[in-house]
Amino acid sequence: MYHFFAVLSRMKDISRWGLMRNTRRENLCEHSFETAVIAHALAVLRNTRFGGHADASRAAVLALFHDATEIVTGDMPTPVKYFSPEIRSAYREVESAARIRLLNLLPEDLQDEYRPLLGEPLESDRDLLPLVKAADKISAVIKCVEEKRMGNSEFSCAETALRKTVADMHLPEADCFMEEFLPSYSLTLDEQGAAQPNT
Repeated sequence: MYHFFAVLSRMKDISRWGLMRNTRRENLCEHSFETAVIAHALAVLRNTRFGGHADASRAAVLALFHDATEIVTGDMPTPVKYFSPEIRSAYREVESAARIRLLNLLPEDLQDEYRPLLGEPLESDRDLLPLVKAADKISAVIKCVEEKRMGNSEFSCAETALRKTVADMHLPEADCFMEEFLPSYSLTLDEQGAAQPNT
């Protein structure tokens, strides 16, 4: 009996933004799905508008698993994770141990397939990693926007910092997403035009 997928399903039990007052809790499963959708979109934008050749499906899969080790470590708040080089180094060791622990929950013949998804990327994945990182940050911006829309100013400073982080990546596809798609997250369902007419 192997426990990998049952343990992976516990992503829905890991809450994010533990230090912040939330109007609605976001779990790791929600965040991973949203990050995957955005990473896919960034790859599509790169290919369609910026002459790239990114594997959008692979970007989405990498993003789905990008925080899987947090099933073991929990969501470490950013101010703690980056407090000092020593803490960051120690956290990398914990992440590495968590990665090994998760891989050991798989049959041996499947481990090589999942190892790159859990933080040991293939060389062919290297160009996709900045897209996944940008998607991760954009997902966090979206959380801030949604909290502010609900009247929660707790996320205002985080939003400013995250927007700067995305801008500083200098990824045209990320800038494009922020300009063309992000504003819609501030709107109501009716304003987005997605509400179904009464029949």
